[in-house]
Amino acid sequence: MVKVLVVSKGMEFIIKALKERNAQDIKERVKKSRDGLEELAKLLKIPKDVTCVTLDVKGIPAEWVSAPQAREDKIILYLHGGGYVGGSLNSHRELVSRLSRTTMARVLMIDYRLAPEYPFPAAVEDSTKAYKWLIKDQDINSKNIIIMGDSAGGGLTFATLINLRDKGEPLPAAGVGLSPWTDLGITQESYRTNKKIDPFISIDGIIFSAELYLGDTDYKNPLASPIYADLKGLPPLYIQVGTAELLYDDSVVIAKRAKEADVDVTLDIWEDMPHVFSAFAAVAPEGQKGIEKIGEFTANFFI
Repeated sequence: MVKVLVVSKGMEFIIKALKERNAQDIKERVKKSRDGLEELAKLLKIPKDVTCVTLDVKGIPAEWVSAPQAREDKIILYLHGGGYVGGSLNSHRELVSRLSRTTMARVLMIDYRLAPEYPFPAAVEDSTKAYKWLIKDQDINSKNIIIMGDSAGGGLTFATLINLRDKGEPLPAAGVGLSPWTDLGITQESYRTNKKIDPFISIDGIIFSAELYLGDTDYKNPLASPIYADLKGLPPLYIQVGTAELLYDDSVVIAKRAKEADVDVTLDIWEDMPHVFSAFAAVAPEGQKGIEKIGEFTANFFI
Protein backbone atom coordinates (compact mmCIF):
# COMPACT_ATOMS: atom_id res chain seq x y z
CA MET A 1 0.00 0.00 0.00
CA VAL A 2 1.38 3.41 -1.02
CA LYS A 3 1.27 6.01 1.70
CA VAL A 4 0.09 9.38 0.42
CA LEU A 5 1.56 12.38 2.20
CA VAL A 6 -0.59 15.44 2.53
CA VAL A 7 1.19 18.66 3.41
CA SER A 8 -0.37 21.70 4.97
CA LYS A 9 -1.12 24.93 3.16
CA GLY A 10 1.76 26.49 5.06
CA MET A 11 4.22 23.84 3.89
CA GLU A 12 2.94 24.14 0.32
CA PHE A 13 3.79 27.85 0.52
CA ILE A 14 7.30 27.08 1.80
CA ILE A 15 7.94 24.48 -0.93
CA LYS A 16 6.78 26.89 -3.62
CA ALA A 17 9.00 29.66 -2.22
CA LEU A 18 12.02 27.36 -2.14
CA LYS A 19 11.49 26.29 -5.74
CA GLU A 20 11.17 29.91 -6.84
CA ARG A 21 14.37 30.81 -5.00
CA ASN A 22 16.25 27.93 -6.63
CA ALA A 23 14.98 28.98 -10.05
CA GLN A 24 16.16 32.55 -9.42
CA ASP A 25 19.60 31.28 -8.26
CA ILE A 26 19.96 29.29 -11.49
CA LYS A 27 18.93 32.30 -13.57
CA GLU A 28 21.51 34.49 -11.83
CA ARG A 29 24.31 31.91 -12.22
CA VAL A 30 23.56 31.49 -15.91
CA LYS A 31 23.58 35.27 -16.41
CA LYS A 32 26.91 35.55 -14.58
CA SER A 33 28.41 32.81 -16.76
CA ARG A 34 27.19 34.44 -19.97
CA ASP A 35 28.30 37.91 -18.91
CA GLY A 36 31.77 36.59 -18.00
CA LEU A 37 32.44 35.37 -21.53
CA GLU A 38 31.16 38.61 -23.02
CA GLU A 39 33.51 40.60 -20.75
CA LEU A 40 36.46 38.51 -21.93
CA ALA A 41 35.48 39.25 -25.51
CA LYS A 42 35.75 43.00 -24.87
CA LEU A 43 39.50 42.58 -24.33
CA LEU A 44 39.97 41.35 -27.91
CA LYS A 45 39.70 43.52 -31.01
CA ILE A 46 38.77 42.20 -34.45
CA PRO A 47 41.26 43.20 -37.17
CA LYS A 48 39.86 45.81 -39.55
CA ASP A 49 40.55 43.65 -42.60
CA VAL A 50 38.22 40.89 -41.37
CA THR A 51 34.70 40.88 -42.80
CA CYS A 52 31.77 39.87 -40.58
CA VAL A 53 28.31 39.44 -42.08
CA THR A 54 25.31 38.40 -39.99
CA LEU A 55 22.64 36.15 -41.43
CA ASP A 56 19.84 33.79 -40.56
CA VAL A 57 20.39 30.07 -41.14
CA LYS A 58 17.00 28.35 -41.04
CA GLY A 59 16.07 30.37 -37.95
CA ILE A 60 19.52 30.18 -36.33
CA PRO A 61 21.39 33.50 -35.88
CA ALA A 62 24.76 33.16 -37.61
CA GLU A 63 27.71 35.08 -38.97
CA TRP A 64 30.13 34.70 -41.85
CA VAL A 65 33.64 35.65 -40.73
CA SER A 66 36.25 36.02 -43.47
CA ALA A 67 39.89 37.12 -43.43
CA PRO A 68 41.19 38.68 -46.68
CA GLN A 69 42.66 35.48 -48.15
CA ALA A 70 39.67 33.27 -47.27
CA ARG A 71 38.52 31.12 -50.17
CA GLU A 72 34.83 31.16 -50.99
CA ASP A 73 34.55 27.39 -51.40
CA LYS A 74 36.41 26.36 -48.22
CA ILE A 75 34.19 26.45 -45.15
CA ILE A 76 34.63 25.98 -41.42
CA LEU A 77 31.41 25.46 -39.48
CA TYR A 78 32.38 26.78 -36.05
CA LEU A 79 30.58 25.83 -32.82
CA HIS A 80 31.49 28.08 -29.92
CA GLY A 81 32.15 26.97 -26.36
CA GLY A 82 30.49 28.13 -23.17
CA GLY A 83 29.31 24.98 -21.40
CA TYR A 84 26.12 24.84 -23.48
CA VAL A 85 24.78 27.69 -21.33
CA GLY A 86 26.90 30.60 -22.60
CA GLY A 87 29.01 31.81 -25.48
CA SER A 88 27.89 33.74 -28.54
CA LEU A 89 28.89 35.08 -31.91
CA ASN A 90 30.40 38.04 -30.08
CA SER A 91 32.41 36.07 -27.53
CA HIS A 92 34.22 33.98 -30.16
CA ARG A 93 34.51 36.39 -33.09
CA GLU A 94 38.20 37.23 -32.53
CA LEU A 95 39.20 33.56 -32.25
CA VAL A 96 37.20 32.73 -35.36
CA SER A 97 38.82 35.60 -37.28
CA ARG A 98 42.25 34.09 -36.56
CA LEU A 99 41.05 30.68 -37.67
CA SER A 100 39.77 32.14 -40.94
CA ARG A 101 43.17 33.74 -41.53
CA THR A 102 45.27 30.67 -40.77
CA THR A 103 43.01 28.22 -42.63
CA MET A 104 42.28 30.61 -45.51
CA ALA A 105 38.63 29.56 -45.26
CA ARG A 106 35.35 31.30 -44.63
CA VAL A 107 33.93 30.56 -41.19
CA LEU A 108 30.24 30.13 -40.50
CA MET A 109 29.70 30.61 -36.78
CA ILE A 110 26.24 29.83 -35.45
CA ASP A 111 24.46 31.00 -32.31
CA TYR A 112 22.96 27.63 -31.44
CA ARG A 113 20.30 27.48 -28.73
CA LEU A 114 21.51 27.36 -25.13
CA ALA A 115 20.41 25.72 -21.89
CA PRO A 116 18.58 26.03 -19.60
CA GLU A 117 16.05 27.59 -21.98
CA TYR A 118 16.84 24.95 -24.60
CA PRO A 119 18.47 21.81 -23.15
CA PHE A 120 19.74 18.76 -25.04
CA PRO A 121 19.29 18.01 -27.92
CA ALA A 122 18.70 21.60 -29.11
CA ALA A 123 22.38 22.34 -29.76
CA VAL A 124 22.86 19.16 -31.83
CA GLU A 125 19.71 19.90 -33.81
CA ASP A 126 20.97 23.39 -34.64
CA SER A 127 24.50 22.35 -35.62
CA THR A 128 23.14 19.56 -37.81
CA LYS A 129 20.67 21.93 -39.45
CA ALA A 130 23.43 24.46 -40.18
CA TYR A 131 25.64 21.81 -41.79
CA LYS A 132 22.79 20.55 -43.97
CA TRP A 133 22.05 24.16 -44.96
CA LEU A 134 25.63 24.49 -46.20
CA ILE A 135 25.53 21.42 -48.42
CA LYS A 136 21.90 21.57 -49.58
CA ASP A 137 21.04 25.27 -49.68
CA GLN A 138 24.48 26.72 -50.38
CA ASP A 139 25.64 23.87 -52.60
CA ILE A 140 28.95 23.47 -50.71
CA ASN A 141 30.72 20.16 -51.29
CA SER A 142 30.88 18.30 -47.97
CA LYS A 143 34.59 17.64 -48.56
CA ASN A 144 35.17 21.40 -48.52
CA ILE A 145 33.75 21.71 -45.00
CA ILE A 146 35.45 21.16 -41.64
CA ILE A 147 33.41 21.25 -38.43
CA MET A 148 35.29 22.82 -35.55
CA GLY A 149 34.59 23.94 -32.00
CA ASP A 150 36.02 24.61 -28.57
CA SER A 151 35.07 23.19 -25.16
CA ALA A 152 31.33 22.44 -25.30
CA GLY A 153 31.52 23.36 -28.97
CA GLY A 154 34.26 20.76 -29.36
CA GLY A 155 32.06 18.09 -27.87
CA LEU A 156 29.22 19.36 -30.04
CA THR A 157 31.51 19.00 -33.06
CA PHE A 158 31.91 15.27 -32.38
CA ALA A 159 28.21 14.89 -31.57
CA THR A 160 27.34 16.54 -34.88
CA LEU A 161 29.65 14.20 -36.80
CA ILE A 162 28.06 11.20 -35.09
CA ASN A 163 24.56 12.49 -35.80
CA LEU A 164 25.36 13.13 -39.46
CA ARG A 165 26.86 9.66 -39.84
CA ASP A 166 23.86 8.01 -38.22
CA LYS A 167 21.47 9.96 -40.46
CA GLY A 168 23.35 8.91 -43.58
CA GLU A 169 24.37 12.45 -44.48
CA PRO A 170 27.62 13.11 -46.39
CA LEU A 171 30.36 13.74 -43.84
CA PRO A 172 32.68 16.75 -43.84
CA ALA A 173 36.40 16.51 -44.61
CA ALA A 174 37.40 16.57 -40.93
CA GLY A 175 36.53 17.56 -37.39
CA VAL A 176 38.54 19.73 -34.99
CA GLY A 177 38.06 19.92 -31.22
CA LEU A 178 39.85 22.47 -29.04
CA SER A 179 39.79 21.18 -25.46
CA PRO A 180 36.53 19.37 -26.27
CA TRP A 181 34.06 18.56 -23.50
CA THR A 182 33.14 14.98 -24.31
CA ASP A 183 32.03 13.50 -20.96
CA LEU A 184 29.09 15.29 -19.35
CA GLY A 185 29.12 12.68 -16.60
CA ILE A 186 32.30 14.34 -15.25
CA THR A 187 33.81 10.88 -14.69
CA GLN A 188 37.34 11.25 -16.09
CA GLU A 189 40.38 11.17 -13.81
CA SER A 190 41.59 14.66 -14.73
CA TYR A 191 38.48 16.18 -13.16
CA ARG A 192 40.07 15.17 -9.85
CA THR A 193 43.79 15.44 -10.56
CA ASN A 194 43.63 18.85 -12.25
CA LYS A 195 40.94 20.57 -10.20
CA LYS A 196 43.48 22.66 -8.28
CA ILE A 197 45.55 23.72 -11.28
CA ASP A 198 42.89 24.59 -13.87
CA PRO A 199 42.67 28.41 -13.85
CA PHE A 200 39.60 28.55 -16.07
CA ILE A 201 37.01 25.91 -15.17
CA SER A 202 35.76 24.83 -11.75
CA ILE A 203 34.20 21.49 -10.85
CA ASP A 204 31.09 23.22 -9.49
CA GLY A 205 30.72 25.26 -12.66
CA ILE A 206 31.02 22.36 -15.05
CA ILE A 207 28.64 20.18 -13.03
CA PHE A 208 26.14 23.04 -13.03
CA SER A 209 26.38 23.39 -16.81
CA ALA A 210 26.07 19.64 -17.38
CA GLU A 211 22.92 19.43 -15.27
CA LEU A 212 21.28 22.32 -17.11
CA TYR A 213 22.10 20.97 -20.55
CA LEU A 214 21.28 17.33 -19.87
CA GLY A 215 18.02 17.83 -18.04
CA ASP A 216 16.55 14.32 -17.82
CA THR A 217 18.93 12.91 -20.46
CA ASP A 218 21.34 10.11 -19.50
CA TYR A 219 24.85 11.55 -19.57
CA LYS A 220 25.99 8.51 -21.55
CA ASN A 221 23.80 9.50 -24.49
CA PRO A 222 26.41 9.62 -27.29
CA LEU A 223 25.05 12.87 -28.70
CA ALA A 224 25.53 14.50 -25.30
CA SER A 225 28.78 12.75 -24.32
CA PRO A 226 30.56 11.59 -27.50
CA ILE A 227 33.15 9.78 -25.41
CA TYR A 228 30.59 6.97 -25.07
CA ALA A 229 29.76 6.82 -28.78
CA ASP A 230 30.66 4.34 -31.46
CA LEU A 231 33.13 6.45 -33.43
CA LYS A 232 33.53 4.18 -36.44
CA GLY A 233 33.32 5.88 -39.80
CA LEU A 234 34.06 9.42 -38.62
CA PRO A 235 36.32 11.63 -40.75
CA PRO A 236 39.86 12.54 -39.62
CA LEU A 237 39.99 14.34 -36.29
CA TYR A 238 42.37 16.85 -34.72
CA ILE A 239 42.20 17.38 -30.96
CA GLN A 240 44.16 20.12 -29.17
CA VAL A 241 44.38 20.11 -25.38
CA GLY A 242 46.50 21.44 -22.52
CA THR A 243 47.72 19.37 -19.58
CA ALA A 244 46.57 21.96 -17.04
CA GLU A 245 42.84 21.60 -17.57
CA LEU A 246 39.99 19.66 -16.03
CA LEU A 247 38.98 18.36 -19.43
CA TYR A 248 42.39 16.91 -20.29
CA ASP A 249 41.18 13.30 -20.17
CA ASP A 250 38.08 14.16 -22.19
CA SER A 251 40.51 14.64 -25.08
CA VAL A 252 42.90 11.80 -24.31
CA VAL A 253 40.20 9.16 -23.88
CA ILE A 254 38.09 10.09 -26.90
CA ALA A 255 41.25 10.17 -29.02
CA LYS A 256 42.09 6.67 -27.79
CA ARG A 257 38.61 5.41 -28.59
CA ALA A 258 38.67 7.04 -32.01
CA LYS A 259 41.95 5.31 -32.79
CA GLU A 260 40.50 1.98 -31.64
CA ALA A 261 37.61 2.61 -34.07
CA ASP A 262 40.12 3.07 -36.92
CA VAL A 263 39.52 6.80 -37.14
CA ASP A 264 42.48 8.92 -38.27
CA VAL A 265 43.00 11.04 -35.15
CA THR A 266 45.70 13.52 -34.16
CA LEU A 267 45.97 14.28 -30.43
CA ASP A 268 48.01 17.44 -29.91
CA ILE A 269 48.96 17.80 -26.23
CA TRP A 270 50.44 21.07 -24.94
CA GLU A 271 52.25 21.03 -21.59
CA ASP A 272 50.99 23.39 -18.87
CA MET A 273 48.45 25.04 -21.19
CA PRO A 274 44.98 25.98 -19.87
CA HIS A 275 41.57 25.32 -21.37
CA VAL A 276 41.22 26.46 -25.01
CA PHE A 277 44.57 28.26 -24.83
CA SER A 278 44.47 29.07 -28.55
CA ALA A 279 41.66 31.52 -27.80
CA PHE A 280 44.25 33.78 -26.14
CA ALA A 281 46.44 34.17 -29.21
CA ALA A 282 46.09 37.96 -29.05
CA VAL A 283 48.14 38.12 -25.85
CA ALA A 284 50.07 34.83 -25.66
CA PRO A 285 52.46 33.39 -28.28
CA GLU A 286 51.46 29.85 -27.31
CA GLY A 287 47.94 30.66 -28.40
CA GLN A 288 49.07 31.85 -31.81
CA LYS A 289 51.22 28.75 -32.23
CA GLY A 290 48.14 26.69 -31.41
CA ILE A 291 46.18 28.54 -34.10
CA GLU A 292 48.96 27.83 -36.58
CA LYS A 293 48.88 24.11 -35.75
CA ILE A 294 45.18 24.07 -36.57
CA GLY A 295 46.00 25.69 -39.90
CA GLU A 296 48.60 23.01 -40.60
CA PHE A 297 46.00 20.31 -40.00
CA THR A 298 43.32 21.90 -42.17
CA ALA A 299 45.82 22.42 -44.99
CA ASN A 300 45.72 18.65 -45.51
CA PHE A 301 42.08 18.98 -46.61
CA PHE A 302 41.73 22.54 -47.92
CA ILE A 303 43.91 22.10 -51.00
